Amino acid sequence: MTVSSQDTHIGGLAVGYLPDRLGAASDFEFEWGGVAFVQRVWETQLPGGAWRVDLQIQAMRGEALADLDALREFLAEYHERGGDWKPEPVGDDGLASEHEVARLLAPGLAVEVRDPFGRQGIDEVKAAAASIVKAP
Repeated sequence: MTVSSQDTHIGGLAVGYLPDRLGAASDFEFEWGGVAFVQRVWETQLPGGAWRVDLQIQAMRGEALADLDALREFLAEYHERGGDWKPEPVGDDGLASEHEVARLLAPGLAVEVRDPFGRQGIDEVKAAAASIVKAP
């Protein structure tokens, strides 16, 4: 589903900050590993017609996301990184690696902000992730 690039609600979450350089937005809903995802992907068309992901935000809900350790284990499996993936802590509720930040907002509710091609930079990813709260 195509959505407005400025719509700030994703899967019951409110996003308080988005980088300026985002292309067209599309939403996707799916389930993986017993976790329900609502994902928004912003993409920009490159010269030659190919599309490149600018940013992804995904709201995740499921019992597998019981605590921060469980979130790390889930994301390691989901992104096929193996058990030795060691993201850095961010605040009391987050994990960060080179192109992404994940936060456990409550047991069973997490969000991940990803910049898979490095188009925004980790500081923008961190700012977007820090701005996300449960929607009122």
